[in-house]
Amino acid sequence: MQAAAAQKVSGDDKDFLEDAAQSGHAEIEGSKLALRKTANPDIKAFAEQMIADHTKVGDELTALAKQKGYTPPTEPSLVQATKIKAISVMDGDSFDKSYANQIGVSVHEDAVELFQETANEAKDPDIKAFAAKHLPALQQHLELARALKQKVDPGS
Repeated sequence: MQAAAAQKVSGDDKDFLEDAAQSGHAEIEGSKLALRKTANPDIKAFAEQMIADHTKVGDELTALAKQKGYTPPTEPSLVQATKIKAISVMDGDSFDKSYANQIGVSVHEDAVELFQETANEAKDPDIKAFAAKHLPALQQHLELARALKQKVDPGS
């Protein structure tokens, strides 16, 4: 039964489920790291919001994926994990700048592009609706991340 359900999800739609799950995990792991490392209240507030929002969306994504017969990844991609590891060795202002840029802006730019494309082009109506539903929040996160980056790294 599950194999038949999994075959109903096209390759692109399955790729979305995988990429979206990994992106969410990158946000959560990077933001948990930020809570441990930063003294900046703006970074802490942003990180707390990312953990809460991405955990909620991740739970929804997992339920949708399982309904489609697919088990999504439970951690960031190798590239995302490498970014998180690279910023984990930093402290102070350099950490804050890297977190705002790498986790805040960069990961959200990729996520907005992924969700936009899926909202427009997904074959599965449930996956298409999921992407469309969550796209505005991701766009808002990206704007918040850009504003945060300007605060901690005004010269960039």
